[in-house]
Amino acid sequence: MAMTLAEAAQNFLAQNRIAVVGVSRRRGHAANFIFNKLRATGHDVVPVNRGATEVEGAHCYPDLKSIPGGVSAALIVTRPSEAATVVRECAELGITRVWLHRSIGAGSASDEAVQVGRDAKLALIRAGCPMMFAEPVDLPHKCLRWCLRVTGRLPATIGGS
Repeated sequence: MAMTLAEAAQNFLAQNRIAVVGVSRRRGHAANFIFNKLRATGHDVVPVNRGATEVEGAHCYPDLKSIPGGVSAALIVTRPSEAATVVRECAELGITRVWLHRSIGAGSASDEAVQVGRDAKLALIRAGCPMMFAEPVDLPHKCLRWCLRVTGRLPATIGGS
């Protein structure tokens, strides 16, 4: 079933407990900005990085299955080569809302990750960044959202194909 990207983003962001996979011990990483934004908007955000035990002052988990109580959504901000493994883990754990981060670069999506998500019938967002939709949206992300839409790199709808 196709829905608008804005509807899919709203549905994703309506989840209270969200994992951010790919946070970094180094400040300035896109995943860390998103992690902090979601925390600031009242979400229970869980950082995931297989090589860290703490990120941004929060306990960090090596993978999704290690999170006590699980999560209802996962944002993937990893290398594309790692994304399919994370999407498979989401499917195995019943995490049906998955966002493959993409900004101006290649992002986290890979053909394999997208296919795994489709095969598992996940609500898969494979473009954009939650910071383009999480209110209040800052001016740079409003501009980025507009630019990506105009250039066709941010789809109006997702799913249904």
